[in-house]
Amino acid sequence: MNTIPHLAKRIFSSLLIFGAVLAAPHAAVSQAVVGSQAPQFTVKDSTGKEISLSSFKGKVVVLEWFNPGCPFVKKFYRNGDMQRFQQELGAKGVAWLTIDSSAPGKSGHLTAAQAETTRTDLGMKSSALLLDESGAIGKSYGARTTPHMFVISADGKVAYAGAIDSESSTDSDDVAKATNYVVAAVDNLLANKPVEISSTDPYGCSVKY
Repeated sequence: MNTIPHLAKRIFSSLLIFGAVLAAPHAAVSQAVVGSQAPQFTVKDSTGKEISLSSFKGKVVVLEWFNPGCPFVKKFYRNGDMQRFQQELGAKGVAWLTIDSSAPGKSGHLTAAQAETTRTDLGMKSSALLLDESGAIGKSYGARTTPHMFVISADGKVAYAGAIDSESSTDSDDVAKATNYVVAAVDNLLANKPVEISSTDPYGCSVKY
């Protein structure tokens, strides 16, 4: 019996498994557990201003992980859907922070000037576009995808973590027919009700740490 092909096959299979482990997203390091206090941070935004999560104490806060080149992100910005969500929730007193955790040299990384141009070009309505180029904020939350969404309650606890909605596609036409988990979670919190769906699997492009 010739064992060489069989051995080679086993080695190849092992390499594939090892590669998959190395490529696994950062979910295992997440500290943003639903029901626990949200990880604190202070970072500069696209205008150079320092933004701290603690400054929004007493408000519901939405965190949106962002990469302008990701087709899943473009899905929501292309027709103004993300901007509409940002504006509508902002009108209800919600702070919406868009976060770019792409490292220098990686897809989606933006300098402050590029970020401000992107913010203007897309017509963003979020409270700020934060530049987390070290990836410290993203890793503390376990942000895996763009977009990956978190909702923080007024008492500073993570109330929702996961996908923005129920349609994991890049088609902008799917936005209207999807269940938006973020909007639903915020509406629950503002009505002093328990968040009905507090956790889902995020979808999108991997965060480029």
